[in-house]
Amino acid sequence: MNIGPYSLRNNVFVAPMAGVTDRPFRQLCKQLGAGYAVSEMAASDPRLWQSEKTSRRINHDGEMEPKAVQIAGADPAMLADCAKYNVDRGAQIIDINMGCPVKKVCNSWCGSALLQDEALVGRILEAVVGAVDVPVTLKFRTGWNRANKNALAIAALAEQSGIAMLTLHGRTRADGYSGDAEYQTIAAVKAAVRIPVVANGDITTPLKAREVLQQTGADAVMIGRAAQGRPWIFREIDHFLRTGTYLPAPLVSEVAQLMDEHLQAHYAFYGDYLGVRTARKHIGWYVRDLPGGEEFRQRMNRLEDCRLQLQAVQAFFESQLAYGERLQYGFADQPLAA
Repeated sequence: MNIGPYSLRNNVFVAPMAGVTDRPFRQLCKQLGAGYAVSEMAASDPRLWQSEKTSRRINHDGEMEPKAVQIAGADPAMLADCAKYNVDRGAQIIDINMGCPVKKVCNSWCGSALLQDEALVGRILEAVVGAVDVPVTLKFRTGWNRANKNALAIAALAEQSGIAMLTLHGRTRADGYSGDAEYQTIAAVKAAVRIPVVANGDITTPLKAREVLQQTGADAVMIGRAAQGRPWIFREIDHFLRTGTYLPAPLVSEVAQLMDEHLQAHYAFYGDYLGVRTARKHIGWYVRDLPGGEEFRQRMNRLEDCRLQLQAVQAFFESQLAYGERLQYGFADQPLAA
């Protein structure tokens, strides 16, 4: 699959998630089989470009290519300038966020709130595509609410504007992340446009990924919450799509090594003070479904030193060897691997 001139190694992508898909996590997901990853959304307001948070979000130093930055805002000119700013700093693909359902984003008329104004959507798409010489993609939802689903109209505007790829989350803004994603709208969009379409929403297992691709005809799947604490899901899905067979659960020793590398990179990226605190959610996701995981998470959250946190994680995974050489959980549609 290609996005503009960039050839991707597979069609299993990492979804941009605020506070989650920072550079260390994106890099880890790519190492573990993800064909493509997009940064957390960066604000288009130039007053925020030099802030510590935005600077981290658009930091792609040493990252596997292509380097994609997601931008968010409501002003066409400001978004165009933001796109140029990021391309000048190494972004190879620009992704426009019209999918975030969070209130503080939508209250600023950004994210999925933009779907209420198709004329503004058109102006934004044309402004950003016209501002840069790299591929521009769009992530959006099926509509504002279930009574106002306009994904087909937005997709048509996007194709006319020169958008290189669409990613569609199978929920409306009003749905948030509740209920089940619906894929009929994704299938309708795929049938209506000639550009690549990526299906997003509730793709949690290899079997579900294959079913969604078959049901929608989409070119790729994008994985979000299911990758939290389980970045090896990308190689598992890719393997299943290619062979129809499951990979076994990862070895405890491998995950212990991955955790060590992830945390070391995380501390280096954020610094000790912020690093030990922001690492807690990642560690919690890694251990949540493992024997003793919740008890460990509660103890680990009281640690405020990177070295002690890392030692605690290493000791926890050593304890997992008592249950077998592989992690003791599997996919909902797959028996546990012993």
